[in-house]
Amino acid sequence: MTGPERDPGLQPERTRLAWRRTTLACTVVAVLGVRQALTGGVTGAAVLAVAASLLAWLGFLAVAHHRVTGLGAAEPVPLPPRHALAAVVCTLALAVCAAAMLF
Repeated sequence: MTGPERDPGLQPERTRLAWRRTTLACTVVAVLGVRQALTGGVTGAAVLAVAASLLAWLGFLAVAHHRVTGLGAAEPVPLPPRHALAAVVCTLALAVCAAAMLF
């Protein structure tokens, strides 16, 4: 007994949408972090936190863009390990920036 044929077009589309949602969430976190850092005035620490946050956001945006465009190919390629690592590092960097802004 076999089930219905799997449509190979659905999984890449779901993955593409997930990357877009994650990028949007990452953008919101970066914007809120910049807002939080600059609320108390412009200081050297605030500028450093904003720069680190924006750098992490740009890194994540680059990885997500590469992944979304790679999923558009006729035969989607797997995410290379170095891109997965870059996404994790950027996410952790944003989390560290957020934690540093709270204290």
